[in-house]
Amino acid sequence: QVQLVESGGGLVQAGGSLRLSCAASGRTFNYYAMGWFRQAPGKEREFVAAISRSGGSTHYADSVKGRFTISRDNAKNTVYLQMDSLKPEDTAVYYCAADSSLSFDRASYDYWGQGTQVTVSS
Repeated sequence: QVQLVESGGGLVQAGGSLRLSCAASGRTFNYYAMGWFRQAPGKEREFVAAISRSGGSTHYADSVKGRFTISRDNAKNTVYLQMDSLKPEDTAVYYCAADSSLSFDRASYDYWGQGTQVTVSS
């Protein structure tokens, strides 16, 4: 089992940047592929980005490709989401999640954090 805690959310103007962090504890961090998802009010939770156990493979939703970067530091048991050129439509609660294999499907992720709010003003 692994516990996940997100941080780094906040209020930012359009065009600005934020870096989210997700700290993991419990079972060995590098056993898990990690993903970021987001959920806006009234919408389903959607895939944002994912990274393999080693960090050698990453995948992004088309809506964030070229603006967001996922990375991980296995020595620090932490995964990051660098978000640049933010848009109002990026406003959502952002969640990190852990899975035994790299996946875009939220149903396959076994462990979730509590989420952190990101608000982008126009």
